Amino acid sequence: MTNLNLKIMRRELCYMWRDRGLRNILMFGPLLGLLLFLAIYNAQNIKDIPTAIVDLDRSSSSREISEKICNAENLKVVTYPTSYQELEGQIQRGEIIVGVVIPENFARDVALHRHTQVLLIIDASNTAYATNASTAVLGVTRTISAEAGIKTLMSKGMDPAQAKDTYLAVDFKEEGWFNPTLNYVYFLVLAMALNFWQQCCTIAASINVIGETGVKSWLQIRAIGFSKFRLFFNKSLIHIMVFMAMIIPVYIIAFGVFKLPLACGFGPMLFFTLLFAIALHSLGTLMSSAANNAMDSTRFGMMVALPSFVLSGYTWPIEAMPGFLQPVVWIFPQTWFFQGFNYLTFKNPGWDFMASYFWALIIIALVCYSLATLITAWMER
Repeated sequence: MTNLNLKIMRRELCYMWRDRGLRNILMFGPLLGLLLFLAIYNAQNIKDIPTAIVDLDRSSSSREISEKICNAENLKVVTYPTSYQELEGQIQRGEIIVGVVIPENFARDVALHRHTQVLLIIDASNTAYATNASTAVLGVTRTISAEAGIKTLMSKGMDPAQAKDTYLAVDFKEEGWFNPTLNYVYFLVLAMALNFWQQCCTIAASINVIGETGVKSWLQIRAIGFSKFRLFFNKSLIHIMVFMAMIIPVYIIAFGVFKLPLACGFGPMLFFTLLFAIALHSLGTLMSSAANNAMDSTRFGMMVALPSFVLSGYTWPIEAMPGFLQPVVWIFPQTWFFQGFNYLTFKNPGWDFMASYFWALIIIALVCYSLATLITAWMER
């Protein structure tokens, strides 16, 4: 019995080694995954956080604060809106993560030792960005407050009580928008469920073509005159219907029962998800058309589906990834979906802004289905 067990174990080991695709995945897959995650998260903190300053006072004191914010570590001032409303629009469209509003009469109030307040706005819809932004802003505010106190103490003839009042004269009020409590439940739970769903959909779609062309029944279907287009259209339609049937209960529970934020409404989110399901299916179909067998196709689907969520920029901003990765991640429909998902759930910036995300999924689907058709025709010949 022992010899038989050893023979079976040796036989299985030989099968695994002879399967080149499986062998490469087992040998190099974990290493590639480790290198990928190390490359993405190597920075450990996010630099050049997009920042805007609204200077309503336009005095030498307000310009001094603006200069300190410009020189702050990890913050990058990219625009100077002229109004609070303009800043609000930039944050809603994701152009700005940190907004600084210096009020009118700021210099006068500081000179008169009056309490004044500088508003700090942080887009908290992405907690990774918000946490790093909050830390960066805190360093700036402490520096400014300390310098104000030092200047006051050096002022001529000021008693300790007056120095203390002036030291606390500049108050920075921090506000987190869209997810003010930095609630990870709002930010991550549904996204993780969607990640699991997209992995299942990608792997399921990856046998769409090879699951037919790789078996003898394909010849029988061709013999009765059933067109390839009708066959794969019907198969694809069923796949996409099943994909949507899987996700609708998740949305009902998330938005209806647990009341997770949904700024855009259920209809637009469902339509956006449908386009994503079609794009996912097209990607899986493309991999299926290029695979030698169903096993290889499933492996291709797994290798794309597993890292795509990390590469999408949802948990770690794309701007903080290595430069060579930043243009590559936009090839995947997962990047467009999870970026758009964040906007729709927290902000709903409007169709003018979101149209590119909808169209990107449509274009990806058309390209992948077209390539799959060409590859399938070529493989048959």
